[in-house]
Amino acid sequence: MKPSIACNPDAKSKKELRATLLKARLDAAREPAHAAALKHQVLHVLQRYAPARVGFYWPLAGEFDAREAIAEWLAADTGREAGLPVIHSVYSPLAFHAWTPDTAMKTGHHRIPEPDSGRDVIPDLLLIPCVGFDEDAFRLGYGGGYYDRTLTTWPSAIKPVTVGIAYEACRMDALPREAHDIPLDAIITELACYPKRTD
Repeated sequence: MKPSIACNPDAKSKKELRATLLKARLDAAREPAHAAALKHQVLHVLQRYAPARVGFYWPLAGEFDAREAIAEWLAADTGREAGLPVIHSVYSPLAFHAWTPDTAMKTGHHRIPEPDSGRDVIPDLLLIPCVGFDEDAFRLGYGGGYYDRTLTTWPSAIKPVTVGIAYEACRMDALPREAHDIPLDAIITELACYPKRTD
């Protein structure tokens, strides 16, 4: 197991941190056992929070591919729904369109596949990819701000549970934080869930 990456928040820019963490994530993603463990963690967190509608993400290089776990979760109950992000414009919040393993896909912004279903899904739990994270469940993403904008504009009455997905190799002692940064409800890795529960 690789140790977490020590970080003095003033020592590196977020751009430099991303470069270091993206390489660590690519290396971690090459371990088949990590994928199996993360699938188990995803299914466990879905059981724990028991959502009816889940938003997740199309996997990019180094990201855990949650599609198999989500397909298994959908198959267990026909009342469940899943959605993948759709970007209507570069600075807009994300929308989520219905996805199943049989859904036709189209190429969206940043050349990321998006569902061609056209049907909105309002998730009550979001699985969010992480480039890096810390034990307080703060996340470092790609820097585009899509999830920040989405969660900021989400009505508080229906705000989803937010669960990051990461690898232990990308855990840091502390992430650089800005005033607008808020932690996720949880971050799961192949080994643990953060913040660690004491109950």
